[in-house]
Amino acid sequence: MNTLKNHVQLIGNVGQEPTITNLESGKKVARFSLATNEFFKNTNGEKTQNTEWHTVVAWGKTAEIIEKYAGKGKEIGVSGKLKSRSYEDKDGITRYVTEVEANEILLLGTKNGNNAE
Repeated sequence: MNTLKNHVQLIGNVGQEPTITNLESGKKVARFSLATNEFFKNTNGEKTQNTEWHTVVAWGKTAEIIEKYAGKGKEIGVSGKLKSRSYEDKDGITRYVTEVEANEILLLGTKNGNNAE
C-alpha cells in the first residue's frame, strides 16, 4: 500500500510549450502546465466541461522526453507525486505552490494534440 501514498496520475493536454532549464550539474528540468478536462451533465441536462490546470515538473531523462516530444497541445499521461513548496515573490510576499513531480510520461496522440494528423 505504500506505493499508493502520494501518487498522482493525470491525462491531459500540455497548455504551453514546456520551459526547459539546463542546470549547472548538467541535469535538465522541464516545467509545464497540463489541462485535464471533465465532462458532465449539469442540473439542466446540458453537457458541461470543467477544466483543471496542473503545474508539472520533471527532471533528468523525463525532462528530455518532454523537451523532444511534448509540445503545446500534445495529449500526455503523467504519473508522479504532489510536491508543495514556498518562495518569496519580488514584493517579499511568501507564495505557496503545489506541483506534480512527474516520474513517468506517456505520450498520446500527436504533437499538436490532433489525432487526425
